[in-house]
Amino acid sequence: MTAHSTRSPSDDAASGSGDQKPVEQDRDYRVQDYIQPLAFPAGAIVLALALSTVWNMTPVDAFLLSFLVVTVGFQGIWAFLGHYFKADMVAALIGWPAGNPFQTEIAFANLAFGILGLLCVVYRGEFWIATAIGISIFLLGAASVHIRDIRERGNLNPANAGGILVTDILTPLALLGLLALRYLL
Repeated sequence: MTAHSTRSPSDDAASGSGDQKPVEQDRDYRVQDYIQPLAFPAGAIVLALALSTVWNMTPVDAFLLSFLVVTVGFQGIWAFLGHYFKADMVAALIGWPAGNPFQTEIAFANLAFGILGLLCVVYRGEFWIATAIGISIFLLGAASVHIRDIRERGNLNPANAGGILVTDILTPLALLGLLALRYLL
């Protein structure tokens, strides 16, 4: 599947034109292309319910650990795999040109957070705080880029305006809210 995207904002900045054209969307996108990232928070909720009912973990700890492991850990590893091994396909889903080495940089940032999220199973306390704050800054920054791209270029491609935008906003809110419940109340 390929998207017919136009130039990226960085191309416009380099040319000095400042003209930003709307992204042309591929009409062959499937619903799952828009909602797939929502599977990770859904999985975290299921795991949290299991941890709190089967293993008698407090609900706040169960939800916090589940979100750290699933939405930070597994989703980070998943994002690494896509950005690294299927970079052109992911670029098309985002609505950006293929072949940009920035994809590799984002891949390794996702891998780093993914590993931190998985390590939350072993390490607790301040490690959870650091992991949640780091991923929250990363995701809210990514959300701001997605929103700017929607406003400036009309980019409604699935990995720019779909479930990933929702998770880029709601995951930090959930993590920071759960941290506040655990450590401040």
